[in-house]
Amino acid sequence: MAKAHIVLTKPGIILGNVITTAAGFALASRGDINYWLFLMTLIGLSFVIASSCVFNNVIDRHVDAKMARTKNRGLVTGEVSCKSAIIFGVVLGIFGAWVLYSYTNLLTLFIALAGFFIYVVPYSFGKYRTSYGTLIGSVAGAAPPLVGYCAVTNSFDLGAFLLFLIIVLWQMPHFYAIAIYRFNDYKRAGVPVLPVKQGMRVTKIHMVLYTIAFILAALSLTVLGFTGYVYFAAAAILGLIWLWQCLNGFKCKNDAVWARKVFIFSLVVITGLCVTMAIDVL
Repeated sequence: MAKAHIVLTKPGIILGNVITTAAGFALASRGDINYWLFLMTLIGLSFVIASSCVFNNVIDRHVDAKMARTKNRGLVTGEVSCKSAIIFGVVLGIFGAWVLYSYTNLLTLFIALAGFFIYVVPYSFGKYRTSYGTLIGSVAGAAPPLVGYCAVTNSFDLGAFLLFLIIVLWQMPHFYAIAIYRFNDYKRAGVPVLPVKQGMRVTKIHMVLYTIAFILAALSLTVLGFTGYVYFAAAAILGLIWLWQCLNGFKCKNDAVWARKVFIFSLVVITGLCVTMAIDVL
């Protein structure tokens, strides 16, 4: 298999989603982990996510040619044909769905396929038409922890809802930060992300509001009895530092440098929450 095909699966995105899936699985397991189910859940979902990323690349190939960070992807350079990518994506998706169907439950499979559909269709096409594409994408991005959680519980309960809410709210400042430091790329490609559509100040206000909402949602896991106080402390400290960084955007001299710092710390925030969520369940 060509390296260019592997790149189309966006391994970085798969890894990030594996982390949130593992956190959801651990939260639902409450210390009693079925490791075989855990492994099969990660394998099945990873293949479904890889498939969605390949299809997203197929849809984005013309716009990718206009952006510095994506202009060397295989579908842009011609190293991978569109037909080859589609076949590759179909095979990945079928295998991932089969694993989830065989080893988890129908609710888990449904959530994974719903995330696939939202990412490939409403998000991949919608982001070229509306600045709300980020919100649509965040819904798809919140599917992995639900998959992990529901693989264990086979039910969508309050814990699942809180996980969904936390990840949706975390993604908004995270992706707005990307949109700011990649502003020129998005503007050149004609993608109407919020900074391009409504300007930097409006985007920064949105980032602050979403971060506050994220902190409240994250802390609610402990308030409502799903996690302990180690997680609560981590969520509070990391969340407040992230909020402070977002507020600094109103007085920064270089938006791109500031936004990149916010983006990098957002990864620290979600990793810290996932780790403490997994080890501090009640």
